[in-house]
Amino acid sequence: MNWLTWLSDFFSDPEQHSGPNSIAHRVWEHLLFSGEALLYATVLAVPLGLLIGYTGRGVTAVTAFAGAARALPTLGLVTLTVLLAGVNDTAALVPLVALAAPPLLVAAVEGVRGTDPDVRDAARGVGLTHPQVLWQVCLPSAAPTLLAGFRTATVQVIATATVAAYVGLGGLGRYVIDGLATRRYAVTAGGALLVVLLAVGAQLLFSLLSRYALPPGARPGRRGR
Repeated sequence: MNWLTWLSDFFSDPEQHSGPNSIAHRVWEHLLFSGEALLYATVLAVPLGLLIGYTGRGVTAVTAFAGAARALPTLGLVTLTVLLAGVNDTAALVPLVALAAPPLLVAAVEGVRGTDPDVRDAARGVGLTHPQVLWQVCLPSAAPTLLAGFRTATVQVIATATVAAYVGLGGLGRYVIDGLATRRYAVTAGGALLVVLLAVGAQLLFSLLSRYALPPGARPGRRGR
């Protein structure tokens, strides 16, 4: 049986069309875990990154922290969280937040640091306070870099949110884990394909945002023209 047959069997199975194990329900659970993790990571990392990027203090520490955090084993964090907090949503959210926070933190720092110093000085010269310079001048300039950080974090989280199934939670990881456990490889292949499609969809979404949602002067490729 080849993978095309597996996928055909998976998507044609009535079990995947309705009920708690349906594709729509599993995709919703997967997106919910991913969205929660990105929200918490954004609240924790982006304000701190903006502050560090504006003041220039702690940039080296941020770089070192981001490198160390990316080396943390996701399944190890899941296991540790289960031992400390039990089997609940926290067991899946902690490792996902730890995965999403570093690229967001680095993007915020580098985006603000990339603001033209002359523009910042001019803003201060016309009477803007430091918070006003940060939010009205530096943040718009950092938007492309921040968006790139969000794209990286989102794709990583979507691809890794399957770990929720390791602790008995939902999401597309249920197909992968349950399929392997019962040797229903069609289910495993279908779940893996859905994760890939979600990650690719996120990439395309951020590409569209970069092209159409950002102001014309902040869109990638426009500054050099």
